[in-house]
Amino acid sequence: MKEAKNRKLLELHLGPIRTNCYLMIRTDKKEALIIDPGDGAAAVAAKLTEEGVTPKAILLTHGHRDHIGAVPELRKHYGIPVYVGEADQEMLGSADKNLSSGLFGETFTMQADKLLKDGDQLELAGFSIRVFHTPGHTPGGCCFYFPEEKVLFSGDTLFCGSVGRTDFPGGSGSALRTSVRRLLKELPGDTEVYPGHEGDTSIEQERRWNPYA
Repeated sequence: MKEAKNRKLLELHLGPIRTNCYLMIRTDKKEALIIDPGDGAAAVAAKLTEEGVTPKAILLTHGHRDHIGAVPELRKHYGIPVYVGEADQEMLGSADKNLSSGLFGETFTMQADKLLKDGDQLELAGFSIRVFHTPGHTPGGCCFYFPEEKVLFSGDTLFCGSVGRTDFPGGSGSALRTSVRRLLKELPGDTEVYPGHEGDTSIEQERRWNPYA
């Protein structure tokens, strides 16, 4: 959906492992959503300024450090709420569980403002969003489905031809397989999938080729 009527999707690659951060923009309203700002708050802010839009919220697919690193600075700068799956709030507050101490050699903790559960319907920045609770990679992992745009932000749950790791604290291979199969069953085949790392894909493509389908 890179660009459609009154809508625009921008992708940034942030941090040492190039996590995908997305900006969902309503060009008519000059508003945006920030999804998984893992690092580089200045780069995110610069892109928002370049587009002439104001962010209204930060959505987190899960609580690992490489997806949340720029959150405190962006939240403070824009005064906007942060949303995360309720089971990952504890992870945000633990440097061990959010992997900042083990993988990044630092102590990084934070808390979200709004906690999400499966089936929640959000209306933010002119977008309608359905929340899918997709445990497996983390206990509170969520995917964000934009039905009008037919776009899914899958975090580290579903990748192009693969799925996220389950060997981190709170991970579960069986839960992840169930989550992935649910997405592939319930969402339309022409849904565009934008994951937390690497390239985009579609639900139909993953139904055909993903070994975890």
